[in-house]
Amino acid sequence: MSPQSAKTTTSRTTKSRLWLSGLVLLATLTSWAQVTSATTEIKSLDLDLILQRLEDAQHQNSARSRSYEVTREYKVFRGYDKQPASEVMAQIDFVPPDLETYKIIRVRGNSSGERMVREILDRETEADKKAQDAEISRKNYDFIFLRRQDFGGVPEYVLGIFPKRKDKNLLLGQIWVDEGTFHIRRIEGVPAKSPSFWLKNIHITLQCAELDGMWVLVSIDAIATVRFLGQYALAGVDVRSSKYLSAAPK
Repeated sequence: MSPQSAKTTTSRTTKSRLWLSGLVLLATLTSWAQVTSATTEIKSLDLDLILQRLEDAQHQNSARSRSYEVTREYKVFRGYDKQPASEVMAQIDFVPPDLETYKIIRVRGNSSGERMVREILDRETEADKKAQDAEISRKNYDFIFLRRQDFGGVPEYVLGIFPKRKDKNLLLGQIWVDEGTFHIRRIEGVPAKSPSFWLKNIHITLQCAELDGMWVLVSIDAIATVRFLGQYALAGVDVRSSKYLSAAPK
């Protein structure tokens, strides 16, 4: 091939690539132009405004808090086992503004499951006593807007959360904020600091729902590596409460 022919071929290849890049850009711009009006509304809603309403909703929720009791069932799975190695039932009492107590009322299977549940409940109790230091607010986190999503049929804002300090009660991850009420319906992430020497690689998912006008935790799922014992998964869900409990998002 002559130098001139090679130069012509290279020019054509470059033009083809530019043409393809143009098509990709055009397709992207077209897809952006076709977003729903709801998404357009989100872009016009400032992140600071979302966060202000989220913080207001949390403060209002605290003001409406009343004493209540729940019975939560925990199932602990080892590795990829489908049958739980341990089942633990706990009765948890909440007394506003920051008192949480619990007692284990039933244990089945491996005793290590009870130890894990007690450690989780001890962390919850400690976090409640330091509610302001653990709350999801601009005091403790930096935020970014990720997307809008219909989660279980409910429009929600999905925000990335980044702890401002290494604290075992803060999570690095995402939150799902109800678009209508600005309550947090789901929290997912990893602790900013390992809560225990015995636990590592922890991933936590929390779900919240309404309980007689209050927004409360209704389920917890966690996967962690337990030192010297391997990987475990834990699923905890409220099975009974002192008040009516609305369904949490799936």
